Amino acid sequence: MTKDAYNIKPRRASFRRILHPQTGHVLDRGIVLFFPGPNSFTGEDIVELHIHGGNAVINGILEALNELPYFRIAEQGEFARRAFDNDKLDLTELEGLADLLNAETELQRRLALQQAEGGLRHVFDHWREKIIHSMAITEAVIDFGEDENIEDGALDEVIKNIKELRDTITQHLDDKHVGEIVRSGVQVAIVGPPNAGKSSLLNRLAKREAAIVSDIPGTTRDVVEVTLNLGGFPVILSDTAGLRESDDRIEMEGVKRAKARVELSDIKICLLSLSNLNLDSESSEQQHNVNIDPIVRQVIDADTYVLLNKQDMVPGTSSFLALADRIERETGARKVWSISCKTGQGMDVFLRDMVQILKARFDQSLANPALITQARHRQHLEQCLESLEAFLDIPVQDIVLGAEELRQAANSLGRITGRIDVENVLDALFGQFCIGK
Repeated sequence: MTKDAYNIKPRRASFRRILHPQTGHVLDRGIVLFFPGPNSFTGEDIVELHIHGGNAVINGILEALNELPYFRIAEQGEFARRAFDNDKLDLTELEGLADLLNAETELQRRLALQQAEGGLRHVFDHWREKIIHSMAITEAVIDFGEDENIEDGALDEVIKNIKELRDTITQHLDDKHVGEIVRSGVQVAIVGPPNAGKSSLLNRLAKREAAIVSDIPGTTRDVVEVTLNLGGFPVILSDTAGLRESDDRIEMEGVKRAKARVELSDIKICLLSLSNLNLDSESSEQQHNVNIDPIVRQVIDADTYVLLNKQDMVPGTSSFLALADRIERETGARKVWSISCKTGQGMDVFLRDMVQILKARFDQSLANPALITQARHRQHLEQCLESLEAFLDIPVQDIVLGAEELRQAANSLGRITGRIDVENVLDALFGQFCIGK
């Protein structure tokens, strides 16, 4: 489709007229790149045409390509599939590539790129090789146990290596699910009594009218979600129904859903209205017991952050620190801020502190180049660990059974990287790619 096509050098950009293969008419002028296999993305010969993006140009070139023998449009994810089939990428790298295409924040991009470049593959392949080496020694002891060539203590060395690997995988699994959380988004639930301003907080953080705001208690009945980029962290913020006892069955269903969302959340924000906390009361009883509904108190614990809303409606600020201290003492809440969803007062301090909280919770773990990002990775690692534990529990005289447990452990790691039993995973994975990628 170009003149002097045979003079195009591999991996060099060449500016050419793109010609119709039958008529010879010029379709466009663009850049032609040739990547001969196996040193290409798929491992096969690839030609890239970088052309102008107008619909007429694209359609004209596609129609011209259709005149060539054996030409067809690539299926969804087909290039990635061919790269996998030709051992250019393993399954974890393909998952990283899919996550990279879907990344919405800086941290998601970094995590996905790290995985796409083989961060997980190198670790899991190394572990699998250690198991296979131990399998080889075990099989040798089984087959040639009485042979002089088998060194004394060979099985002791295998047991030592498997114990070390078991401890390594156990430590790797103890990561508080940081990789999965960052990949899918940090779940943050806003809870509190009715009319505290939860929907107003959601709208202010989302910078749009995502939830209905009303003075009527019980307006929010279902969970309303918005996705935010908070300091590079992907955050899924959920506005929930106001927590209170009610005879309204529909409202109580909303309360039930609110409590369920709280259980699933990574971070809880309890929003209280300053105007309902009897801030100016002088009675000694109220000075020591903040006016919080018992159903709200039940959801506040050491992992809860409290926001005191409607600061603009309460004169003076001298009592806020004392009130915050009382709330922390009585409820066990981790930290308390005072804000106004209406005027935005205090929001900058709250957001700045929340970014620091997210960094303190996740940054150190994110430095791990082999962070678990998929539920299936964790499942197969747990299965591998079970097999290693079973091997260590088997008596030496039953070494044949031990060899089978090592084989199962190696297979579990192989399923993560795509070496065995991955067809169903591949079908779901390639469905996430755009056409042809």
